[in-house]
Amino acid sequence: MLLIRCPHCGNRPEIEFHCGGEAHIARPETPSEMTDQHWAEFLYYRTNPKGMHAERWQHRHGCGRWFNALRDTVTDKFAATYEMGSPRPDLAATPAPARTA
Repeated sequence: MLLIRCPHCGNRPEIEFHCGGEAHIARPETPSEMTDQHWAEFLYYRTNPKGMHAERWQHRHGCGRWFNALRDTVTDKFAATYEMGSPRPDLAATPAPARTA
């Protein structure tokens, strides 16, 4: 079973979580001034990268809080989780965990 690290509760099984889509998408400041095409792009068009992707997750069957996660869409492994409102972590600057035998 896949374990996901909730920033508030620690490692928990994947069945406790719900994905809420792409992270770091800001709502337009003046939506009434947007064209229908731009509004549709904001509502429906998302990136779908192969590789690392920032997503919003909810610990639905735990604390109920939302958080962001960096997940590799190829391997389905989570590289990092962080609280909402925090900047996206720079994985290149993060040292790799020590390997144990």
